[in-house]
Amino acid sequence: MIKEYHVISTLVEDRPGVLQKIAGLFNRRGFNIDSITVGASEVEGLSRMVISVNADAQGLEQVIKQLNKLVDVIKIKDITQNAVNRELCLIKVHVPNEKVRAEIMQYTNIFRAKIVDVSEENLIIELTGDIEKINAFISLIKGYGIKNISRTGLTAMARGV
Repeated sequence: MIKEYHVISTLVEDRPGVLQKIAGLFNRRGFNIDSITVGASEVEGLSRMVISVNADAQGLEQVIKQLNKLVDVIKIKDITQNAVNRELCLIKVHVPNEKVRAEIMQYTNIFRAKIVDVSEENLIIELTGDIEKINAFISLIKGYGIKNISRTGLTAMARGV
């Protein structure tokens, strides 16, 4: 069975324990969730949950069927093929001198990132984009001495209707 990358958008009741139930279903099927983001939706009392997972199509279909049986789950949609995907990343980079600082600032501009905090020896950079863009930026500046990385995980929205 071939595992593929999937992005699932789920509308759920905004109640304690819902996230745990959904994560538990994926866990019982042996799927490792790559990322899961949850936040308020356009409907009061409901939250939007975006889950990215590597899974084979048959197994994922079974998980979606089981999720649909949960009372707290209102709607599920696989938006893998037709979505806008974004992630937010904060990166703290060591900048021991002005030359390094200037180089990092140049890369930051090229990637349309923002410097959100400056100290004598560190910069905190905010970068938003798809996973490939963030990974490319991290790879580029890795040699400068990354001190911390904090990533939000994927959020996504289906295109069109």
